Amino acid sequence: MTANDQASAPPPVRPAFHGSTWKEIAYLLSNLPVAVIGFVYTVVMVSVSGGMSVTAVGLPLLACGLRGSRLLGRLDRARARALLGVRVAEPTPLPGPKRAGGFFAWLWAGVKDPVGWRTVLYELVRLPWGVLTFTITLTGLFVLWPVLPYVVRGMANVDRAMVRGLLSPSDELERRITELETGRGVVVDTAAADLRRIERDLHDGAQARLVALAMGLGLAKEKLLEDPEGAAAMVDEAHGEVKLALQELRDLARGIHPAVLTDRGLDAALSSVAARCVVPVKVAVDLPARPAAAIEGIAYFVVSELLQNVSKHAGARGAGVEVWRSGDRLLLRVSDDGRGGAGVSGGGTGLAGLAERLRAVDGVFVVDSPEGAGTTVTAELPWRDRA
Repeated sequence: MTANDQASAPPPVRPAFHGSTWKEIAYLLSNLPVAVIGFVYTVVMVSVSGGMSVTAVGLPLLACGLRGSRLLGRLDRARARALLGVRVAEPTPLPGPKRAGGFFAWLWAGVKDPVGWRTVLYELVRLPWGVLTFTITLTGLFVLWPVLPYVVRGMANVDRAMVRGLLSPSDELERRITELETGRGVVVDTAAADLRRIERDLHDGAQARLVALAMGLGLAKEKLLEDPEGAAAMVDEAHGEVKLALQELRDLARGIHPAVLTDRGLDAALSSVAARCVVPVKVAVDLPARPAAAIEGIAYFVVSELLQNVSKHAGARGAGVEVWRSGDRLLLRVSDDGRGGAGVSGGGTGLAGLAERLRAVDGVFVVDSPEGAGTTVTAELPWRDRA
């Protein structure tokens, strides 16, 4: 080949350095400093909490340290997402002390956290790997240039596998356990709030009326001989107070668990609720059998709350309630033709509380409420057969 032929020949074929290759190089070069930080934190955390395990602060230190490991895992997932394109879902957050059911439940949840422990393992094994990848990549930039993209891709794939294997969320069972533990806290809080509401209603309503009734009857007894007509008038007034107290107690009992629901089921109970709504409501209940009492009660109170929202906030001319079973789910739909614009985070509607209650029992709560086009709320509950 002549000199002219050599000058006109194309350059040797080399792998192209695409943008993704440079991102992988950046990831591998950053492995070492990031791995050192994670390794030092993990070793110090485990050593200090382990050394203090004989004292009362050992386990709380370990729980807090594992939560810090979760934060490191989140940063590592973000780095892998930005430079390696690895999309790993974030694990379910651990509940706080209030949601977990107290300090000791929170402590135990933190100590046995599988996500935190897998992150600890990830930080420990990544240091030698980080040293190796940093060294090979840095050397390859000067020595292995023609084959560097292939080498980088192979090492980056190992990192991708490590991120997916150790920094991904727990398996489905662990995720459901965490959700149900969180939901249990919601149920406990809701039950406590309901008890406080009942206590307040009894104290301010029926109890106060009965106290006044007792005083009135006492005065009537004293006047019975001296002023029979006045005593008779006071007895008549007390009779009216008795009727009002009975009505308040009936309303309170209906708010706890209506007798019509126990005796006749959802169809009759929801028809009763619809009759008290300020707008006409069409009720359609299509169930082959009655669900478990707990599920039936939740369905009743969800529809009751939604119809109260229709009365107070929707500005609707009409509404509809549908209840049916689909497979192993009980479905509810409450719709209206009002102003719309409702949302789970909207103030004053109580929808956020309903959503939390349903999630606590493995339910689903969906709101569709475009401005000016009415609101449709669909809820799902797990179907359980009545005992």
